[in-house]
Amino acid sequence: MNRRLKQLVQWMRDEDISATFITSTENVFYLSGFHSDPHERLLGLAVFQDAEPFLICPAMEVEDAKKSGWKYEIIGYSDIDHPWELVQQSVEKRTSEINAWAIEKEHLNVERYEEFLARYGKSRFYTAEEKLRKLRMIKDAHEMKEIRIACELADFAMEVGVNEIAEGKTELDIVAAIEYEVKKKGASMSFATTVLAGKNAASPHGVPGLTSIQKGNFVLFDLGVLYKGYCSDITRTVAFGDINAEQQRIYETVLQAQEAAVNAVRPGIMAKELDLTARRIITDAGYGSYFTHRLGHGLGISVHEYPSITEENELEMQEGMVFTIEPGIYVPEVAGVRIEDDIYVTKAGGEILNRFPKTLQFIS
Repeated sequence: MNRRLKQLVQWMRDEDISATFITSTENVFYLSGFHSDPHERLLGLAVFQDAEPFLICPAMEVEDAKKSGWKYEIIGYSDIDHPWELVQQSVEKRTSEINAWAIEKEHLNVERYEEFLARYGKSRFYTAEEKLRKLRMIKDAHEMKEIRIACELADFAMEVGVNEIAEGKTELDIVAAIEYEVKKKGASMSFATTVLAGKNAASPHGVPGLTSIQKGNFVLFDLGVLYKGYCSDITRTVAFGDINAEQQRIYETVLQAQEAAVNAVRPGIMAKELDLTARRIITDAGYGSYFTHRLGHGLGISVHEYPSITEENELEMQEGMVFTIEPGIYVPEVAGVRIEDDIYVTKAGGEILNRFPKTLQFIS
């Protein structure tokens, strides 16, 4: 049994939880090494205190599960099978009674929860998310190897995008070029690539479209690469041609806030102190109401995971955490600027995993 499964089993023993059933793609991958997106079909990993775990997945993915290195039972089911009956049969082979289940309450939908109730209605149900978040929060050496490569590829993707900027090209033209070059590297994007020009950049979650790049625009890139199950996430904003004084001031304010927060990273500092470090600089510059989101988020198997770097989160940073620092200012009809790095917490402080420049670049 791998180290992660052993940690989960020890938690189950400490909490007197008989069995855990994991259903999210990310947590099944974290615990088993098998990555699958089964769409509407059931994917599940059952873990017990004193019996071997089992994996259930669509029959067409059984060979992939074996190749992933999973050494225990794999139950494959066809589209005419009832997978929950197969789950129940495999559970009954391992234990005669389950007093308590841990499940992913945020992931398990009502229909699937009702399947549990129909079979184990006398059991207590606990949430598995909190424990799994804490386990995933601290990255090991293998995870960091993959995350570093994902960040290198994100830098490459950013370089491709900036080099594609030209008057008349659309946001989607540049998105297409970025994603094509990343695929040629054998990787994929960890989320939908964002390229926003001019006033569109003032929408933090704007959607790229057919807007043409024009001189005097900021062009905001937000992208990430998925490599062997691990994500990167980077944002840069560059100037196409000359920009006005307010645009320049907005950029320099965001850069100052971002660098101050990065420099504050160290083991023991609370998440809220990092957020407030950046937020105070932006507020003092008169743009506080235009910084409309948290400072950052955890990063790993998911592009957004624990912890959340907010002004109210008192969680202390620990060695081995990876998270983003990404302040932004979004002034409608004027400009939008965000600068984001992926940060790894070490004994010495925060290590920046991205290398693409942050100083304002002017593209001619």
